[in-house]
Amino acid sequence: MFDDNARALLDKPKQFATISTIEPDGQPQSSVVWFERDGDDLLISTVEGRRKHRNLVRDPRCTVLVYDMDQPYSYVEVRGHVEMTREGGRELIDKFARAYQGWDRYPADDGTDNVRVVVRVIPDKVVSRAMPATRD
Repeated sequence: MFDDNARALLDKPKQFATISTIEPDGQPQSSVVWFERDGDDLLISTVEGRRKHRNLVRDPRCTVLVYDMDQPYSYVEVRGHVEMTREGGRELIDKFARAYQGWDRYPADDGTDNVRVVVRVIPDKVVSRAMPATRD
């Protein structure tokens, strides 16, 4: 589902994504998140009960946008639906903490009753745009 340009951007280290979910009143809700590509899916971590989790339980449709911080007109938009599981939730956020921050463990959940969830975004449509570098 991802073309070569999309895979290159999605696999670039320390890229951030914005996930947009649908509020109960139909308005979009967006959050900046850490992510990784898993084949033709994207994996995101969240906590049960947070806004994006509640929205996705109610309506599993979402859009994920990743743009190249070095060339912001190059981007990948993934429109799809999600499947969620608790299995591997803590491991995924710790993996992200190592990749994005160099931490051994994600500290914000320590000492809390947070239940980590793996959000698997399954693409229904992918829009990928690669822009050439601009000249200075």
